[in-house]
Amino acid sequence: MVQLMEQYEIWKEMFSPLHALNFGLAGDTTCNVLWRLQNGELENIRPKVVVLWVGTNNHDHTAEQVAGGIVAIAQLLTNRLPKAKIVVLGLLPRGEQPNPLREKNAAVNRLLRSWLPRLGQALFLDVSNEFLHSDGSISSQDMFDYLHLTPTGYNTLAKPLSDLLLQILEETPEERRASLV
Repeated sequence: MVQLMEQYEIWKEMFSPLHALNFGLAGDTTCNVLWRLQNGELENIRPKVVVLWVGTNNHDHTAEQVAGGIVAIAQLLTNRLPKAKIVVLGLLPRGEQPNPLREKNAAVNRLLRSWLPRLGQALFLDVSNEFLHSDGSISSQDMFDYLHLTPTGYNTLAKPLSDLLLQILEETPEERRASLV
């Protein structure tokens, strides 16, 4: 989802001015991200903020396992990048109507809301409710396949994320730098 964001105008408008680097890979699981971070992906970068958005592809794992993997990544980031703030994005709902995977993603978000404050540098941003209609459905205008975001869906996500990043950075646009993983 992060990798795809770079293909949309919203990336150029909101994140390119922050000198954001996009390390997202389609299909990544928490294990994939953890391995990459342990094996050199953090070398030679010193971001002020790291945005972590992973876990929806861990559909074979329990909510506790997924949240545990996300927290393990956030912990590794705080250890290796002690000056960086870590922003963890909550998992989005998936499927046109309520379903077990959507319930699991919501459970992951509840666990993250509880577990992440222990890390100190980690902030949790959950915009999942922005995608749900009153009847529990998701619009294909936001997610064309009820999982991957459309330009409209990315706009819904990007605005609160950009606002949070700007709040964290509180610097002139030329000095801002964020990394998205």
